[in-house]
Amino acid sequence: MRAFSHWINTMQRCDFPRRLRAARPGAWSLVLAAALCAPPLWAQQVPFGLGNVRNFPEAALRGKLAVLSTVDAELNGRAIRMAPGMRLFSPQNSLVMLHTVIGQSFKVNYVIEPSTGMLLTAWILTEAEAAQPRPAAK
Repeated sequence: MRAFSHWINTMQRCDFPRRLRAARPGAWSLVLAAALCAPPLWAQQVPFGLGNVRNFPEAALRGKLAVLSTVDAELNGRAIRMAPGMRLFSPQNSLVMLHTVIGQSFKVNYVIEPSTGMLLTAWILTEAEAAQPRPAAK
């Protein structure tokens, strides 16, 4: 037991902060000031519409999407199934959980999975994006 306590007492501990204060007395105050004066992380992100441009795939079409359930939707007035990995993106380009938008309708750009005919991806459009021309479903 004595050997263990001796090892604990002589163990080298990291004294980097002490050495930093000794080398530069004002360094910690600069770090603290920078942390307190910096805007929060959410404010550092550029809001959508201020230079952000979403690039949609060439195959994306324009339409009106009404989410009926987590697996069923109505696209341009016709019933359609959503693919198991269906992704719905908000105007800020973040994922939208389908159960949170049941019963709502959106103007979207969308991609249909060719082999199954299911809705694979949809992007909810901003007013500026909706004003840009895009082919509609045939």
